[in-house]
Amino acid sequence: MTTGAPAGQGDLGNVLSNRPFLLLWLSQVATQVGAQMVLFGLTVIVLKATNLSSAVSALLLAFLVPAVLLSAVAGVYVDRFDRRWVLIVTNVVRAIVLVALYFSGANIAALLLLIVLLSTATVFFTPAEAAMIPFLVPRSQLVSANGLFTLTLNAAFALGYAFLGPLITTISGPENVIIVVAVLYAVAAVFCFTLPSDPPPPREKESPLAAVAETGRAVGGVFDQLREGITYIRGNMQVSWSLFYLGIAGGLIGVIGVLGPSFAEKTLGLDPEDLVVVVLPLGLGIVTGSLVLNSYGRLMPRRRAIEGGLIALGILLVLLSIAGPISQFLQGLNDATGVVNLSSVTSLVAVVIVVGFFAGMAYAVVAISAQTQLQEDIPEDVRGRVFGVLNLVLSVGTFVPIIVVGLTSDLINTTAVILVVAVFVTLSGIASVLMRGRLQPAESRTTAETKPDSGAFDAIGIIRTDDAGVPRKLGQRRATRERPVDDLDAFDTDESDPAKPSPNDGPAGR
Repeated sequence: MTTGAPAGQGDLGNVLSNRPFLLLWLSQVATQVGAQMVLFGLTVIVLKATNLSSAVSALLLAFLVPAVLLSAVAGVYVDRFDRRWVLIVTNVVRAIVLVALYFSGANIAALLLLIVLLSTATVFFTPAEAAMIPFLVPRSQLVSANGLFTLTLNAAFALGYAFLGPLITTISGPENVIIVVAVLYAVAAVFCFTLPSDPPPPREKESPLAAVAETGRAVGGVFDQLREGITYIRGNMQVSWSLFYLGIAGGLIGVIGVLGPSFAEKTLGLDPEDLVVVVLPLGLGIVTGSLVLNSYGRLMPRRRAIEGGLIALGILLVLLSIAGPISQFLQGLNDATGVVNLSSVTSLVAVVIVVGFFAGMAYAVVAISAQTQLQEDIPEDVRGRVFGVLNLVLSVGTFVPIIVVGLTSDLINTTAVILVVAVFVTLSGIASVLMRGRLQPAESRTTAETKPDSGAFDAIGIIRTDDAGVPRKLGQRRATRERPVDDLDAFDTDESDPAKPSPNDGPAGR
């Protein structure tokens, strides 16, 4: 069932002319950008209160752990309620939690507990939001609708974490970021209130323990998928290498999240809220790298692009960790020549911006190329299982650095930890070149611009898409016209009905 505008050509204009979908999308913009803004504001608050990178690690884990542990459970219970009300209630709960966060001040224990509640509400919001898309949008517009949601998800980090969060923090303080985001969640709740009702399908009367039993089956289905995926990966070294590359990429995101504010303060001599100096160039570099890859990727075999990107990324991170001495050397060179005043381009901040931009480009080459290679290498009948393992790898690849680098940074120093990580990334690229050897004929023909032929995945495995671009939970059966995409057979691992992603879906990185 769909509501709103009649089916059209499926382009962006037709999708946005569908008023219910437009309101749902505006709700997504408010909540996704707001989530990134509040993450930045809380990072500044925690670092100022404790001066410990390990405290920032605890903050990020409070955000991430509920999402990983409860995603299967959330899918079961969301299917039992009107999704419109799930969206309304979770947004109201998140707004209330943020108000409580504002009044908790620098009480770190209370802050972490409230963040867990905030993240838990988000876990239930996410599948309900995704399941509303095929309810509101005609089938012909699903690809465009999901593309818009994916674009918003990817843009939210740059807009919220790298721009609006630092801007409001600089103007009025990190505490006011929390209030602004609370208002955004309240506005999102109002938008969701205007949506049409989406009640669950009729059910036979069930016992109070039925949901608990189904939760157990859902969680068991996830573990079944992971076991089958691991079995396949063990027998396919090319897939294992792609997972290795993506694990490194996911780990770097965790490292930057934990050490970025401390790096800005202790290495660059800036305030923690000035992390934008590091994050914004990285974000711009990632966007530029993806554009360059699409335009010129045909000139290089994909495997060499990944390996070269890893080596370049590691070298650039080394340069970032020694940005201070580089700036001093350039300024000394400028003073010695005295021909032109280059102080504006040889300053420490200028060096960090330039190095960060090119590091973002290298990251994009590695992450996008490895993800595309993985999508093309996995047969349809095991894609759901292997992507399940991928999501686990990315989660572990994020959790481990968050825990380790935070504690290590407190014991040693931030710059040294970043330097060690940089060396590891460089050696990983060199090891791939040496261990995998010369390119095989098929690898030589596979260039970095090749488009993926499989569906999207996200970092915590909550949502994927079916062959019509319809969002669904990992392992869920494909939708039909007679059966809503979000019905109960989530996490089904029946080999006769494998998860089948769309050739039109693009990567949906976290």
